[in-house]
Amino acid sequence: MSFRTIAQSLALSVATVVTLTPAVHAANCGNTASGFEAWKREFAAEAQRAGVQQRGLDALAQARYASSTIAADRNQKSFKYTLSKFMQIRGADTIVAQGRKRKAKSPSFYQSLEAQYGVPAGVIIAIHGMETAFGGFMGDSSVVSAITTLTYDCRRSAFFQPHAIGALMLVDRGAINGATKGAKHGELGHTQFLPGNALKYGVDANGDGRVDFYNQADALASTANFLRSKGWQPGQGYQEGQPNFAVIKQWNAATVYQQAIAIMGARIDG
Repeated sequence: MSFRTIAQSLALSVATVVTLTPAVHAANCGNTASGFEAWKREFAAEAQRAGVQQRGLDALAQARYASSTIAADRNQKSFKYTLSKFMQIRGADTIVAQGRKRKAKSPSFYQSLEAQYGVPAGVIIAIHGMETAFGGFMGDSSVVSAITTLTYDCRRSAFFQPHAIGALMLVDRGAINGATKGAKHGELGHTQFLPGNALKYGVDANGDGRVDFYNQADALASTANFLRSKGWQPGQGYQEGQPNFAVIKQWNAATVYQQAIAIMGARIDG
């Protein structure tokens, strides 16, 4: 199976996000909902300079302050759990059991991913299971509202700004719209890509001419493409202390999450 990436066709747009956005005047951030509408008007000018077109600007104008996103951002618990507690809460045994069945059901698909990107099935399947229970729940928050709210919020504006621009560009391209649902931090699809990463690493795996992160094949191939692009070394190990464990860190910042993916991946592949 061959996969066609949109990374090349969108390279200019991605470069625009990276190079133009920091150079322009930044909209004023805030810590309450009261300034969000004024901020959106300021940010619209930044987005337009970065290359966002009318559909994306319309989605920005319709975005709403996501109070639930702010609450979730202030109350992240994964960083505080022990590994055993984290794996228990996230249902590691169930993910492994279901993951083995999924691998056995579609061996050629996962073999093709590993052949092209060098990433073993277990890692991709573990991420899929961890992020959305294999697509069972992909979020109930507006992607555009969530990611723009986080960009407006003063805590991590600089981190989320390229992802907000990315989300609006995805709207321009028809990959998502203003009503598309994702996770509380604006992550979207089967493996919960942040929008800027979705724009950059998206792969059309089913050959229908578009990248759809709510399509399993596209999402999993995009995940493998992300990991390979971040330095995954084919044939090398991915447990702690091995070369590819550092690449898993690029996917999620929580140490327990990284450890859990490595452990579950090995169990699925075993």
